[in-house]
Amino acid sequence: MGLFDKLFRPDKVRVEDVKGAEGFFQTLTAYRPVFTSWSGMIYESEYVRAAIDARARHISKLKIETFGAAKPSLQSKLRQGMNQFQTNSQFLYRLSTILDVNNTAFVVPVVDEMNVVTGYYPVLPSYCEILQYEGEPWLRYHFSSGDVGIVELNRCAILTKHQYGKDFFGDSNRALEDTMKLIHINNQGIQEAVKNSSTFRFMAQMDNYVKPDDLALERKRFSAKNLAADAESGGFLLFPNTYKNIQQIDVKPYTVDAEQMKQIHDNVSNYFGVNEDILQNKAHGEQLEAFFDGAVEPFAIMFSEAMTKAIFSERERAQGNYLIANANRLQYMSVTQKVQMTKELGDRGAILIDEIRELFNYPPLPDGAGQVAPIRGEYKATDELTEGESNEEQ
Repeated sequence: MGLFDKLFRPDKVRVEDVKGAEGFFQTLTAYRPVFTSWSGMIYESEYVRAAIDARARHISKLKIETFGAAKPSLQSKLRQGMNQFQTNSQFLYRLSTILDVNNTAFVVPVVDEMNVVTGYYPVLPSYCEILQYEGEPWLRYHFSSGDVGIVELNRCAILTKHQYGKDFFGDSNRALEDTMKLIHINNQGIQEAVKNSSTFRFMAQMDNYVKPDDLALERKRFSAKNLAADAESGGFLLFPNTYKNIQQIDVKPYTVDAEQMKQIHDNVSNYFGVNEDILQNKAHGEQLEAFFDGAVEPFAIMFSEAMTKAIFSERERAQGNYLIANANRLQYMSVTQKVQMTKELGDRGAILIDEIRELFNYPPLPDGAGQVAPIRGEYKATDELTEGESNEEQ
């Protein structure tokens, strides 16, 4: 059984084989609910790829957890990894990358031979459509390999960005197309400049040659004498006295200046919510905190909500079952800030010893010894205060 069979069981109902299929699922905007992968190829741009990679690297650090009593076997598997083929960091990295490139990302269930869900996998279809069968919406995926799979909409998670014109899918990245063209044109200009720097071009006036055949023969002779691989000129161009008004042709390909290039990079950075410090791993403290708030946390919330709906039924969600992707926000602090916070809170019982160790990437203490909150001598826990002491605190 291959990956496709684990995601889309061959024995499951397939809308294209069902005569009773009711066509496209009706939407409010009158658009056909169809997703098509954009051919803009933004991921082939070095700077755009760096921006997408920066977001994905930080998002891959999120910790995926499940809570509740429903589907205990599935929850146990999800705690070890979202699927058997990827680690959780790989899963999140790819999902974030797909979302940034296509503004729509799909997560479908992985099933075993008994059609039991064992995990979830991010897929990259070239085409997807929402069809209606027996009154319920189904997602039909088309892949570049030619495979086609069908899954109930309520069993899948759909993450979107820039969602405006469509009810279910995000819009394309065509808003970035002009910037991508500028990047491509500038790269071509740089390549031409490098090529031209290693060439020598000149123009000259030739006397005593009136026949076209004579000019052709002289051009051939000059090239063989000076430009051939075995030329005897020794690297020097030797012009006969019949050549007059010899002038070098200086070709200067146009490339954008530093200020214009910065504007182009700023366009990409603004679009993906990153900056130079994030791209070059120089951000820390408040900068990383701001990046977490603006880029990582929104993804975590959207992913958590979408996966919770895909995994648990409405009744199970009402009973407190959910999946969440979270991060220790304190990890985004600088070492100096971590030390200061530890001094301020670590001796007042506000955080556990293991939580303090986690800040500095140390493992928990064995046998649960770190699951206590140290309190310095001049402080007392609130449940240890006498009535008089409690009134004095108030």
